[in-house]
Amino acid sequence: MYKRSQYNVLLRRLAEKRKFIQVIMGPRQVGKSTLMKQVVTSQDIPFLFYTADAVPASGFAWISNCWEAARVKIKVEYLPQLILIIDEIQKISGWSEIVKKEWDSDTFNDVPLKVILLGSSRVMLDKGLADSLQGRYERIILSHWSFAEMRDAFGFSLEEFVYYGAYPGAAPFVKDRDRWQNYISGSIVDATINKDILVNENIGKPALLRQTFELSSAYSGQELALNKMIGQMNDAGNTTTITGYLNLLSQAGLVAGLNKYAKDMARRKNSVPKHQVFNSALKTLYVDKSLDETLSDRTLWGRMFESAIGAHIMSYAYAGDYKVYYWRVGTGCEVDYILEKKGKLIAIEVKGNDDKWNKGLSEFKKLFHPKLSLVVGNGGIGAEDFLCANPSELF
Repeated sequence: MYKRSQYNVLLRRLAEKRKFIQVIMGPRQVGKSTLMKQVVTSQDIPFLFYTADAVPASGFAWISNCWEAARVKIKVEYLPQLILIIDEIQKISGWSEIVKKEWDSDTFNDVPLKVILLGSSRVMLDKGLADSLQGRYERIILSHWSFAEMRDAFGFSLEEFVYYGAYPGAAPFVKDRDRWQNYISGSIVDATINKDILVNENIGKPALLRQTFELSSAYSGQELALNKMIGQMNDAGNTTTITGYLNLLSQAGLVAGLNKYAKDMARRKNSVPKHQVFNSALKTLYVDKSLDETLSDRTLWGRMFESAIGAHIMSYAYAGDYKVYYWRVGTGCEVDYILEKKGKLIAIEVKGNDDKWNKGLSEFKKLFHPKLSLVVGNGGIGAEDFLCANPSELF
């Protein structure tokens, strides 16, 4: 079975003396549980695994029960150490306070219990970690799979990666479009919206949230004003509501609305958003053409290609601690993606085979003096090379 680079990181940390809780976080279906299983079954430390998926949000005592079961196992079996694994822990209200209490108790009493926590709701995990567990944890962040990983694990070509995206669980179904579509829709979209967003947030218009996702995904790689989005929706809403829903969808690792880059923060916030999925599969879900038909439609393929580059950039943004924008002035003067980290800028222009050169990159360089500017695709760095690299390393 294919092992991601984080495998060695977690394996090495578990081999160390007990010091930190290991927190594995990332969007749904990127391999968090698989990574954990690969590691704990490859070494000799016993483990206990629990999942909070079906536990009521108010069941905070459940965490203490899991912890106590692990302590009893250590004591009864005279174990020198044990690994306690709790999946989707963020679903339990007040989880971080309980974890802090139990972890600190074990530290004081020298209980040799190592702990791994997993979760798909980044915001809920981050809030709990920041509130109660400072200095007690290390994060392992799993992004969506890169082209190199999908190529090495499943033999994907560049065209297949752009079209089918980077969900490993969907890879076996690419020859059956209906089955592939059902997997992406059910295991990814429905599960994320229903189990991560609607459960954790007070959503007044669930149907509008779903429509926001669908439109934003379909227009990935393109600019679409919020008032125009509202005009295409069946349910009534306003731009403030749509903006809030886009933020939630972005935090869940589905789709984001990128602001136009400007030095003035107010101008960024008031700009027309450029929509961008985190995984190409989410755009393809709303494309009614096969891979061969898409390749024959050069306009559509150009949009898919740009969206795939953007998805790769977005996928690493959280772990790489950089922000993503686009830039445009007038007609035909634009830069597809602007990366910003600690005051440093990276300007990236995407060029498909039929794209014509525009002056956007040179104009942006004159105005903002980025640390680096580059073209991905025709006339620049190859798409395969870019999609195999971590964009945060450009800084």
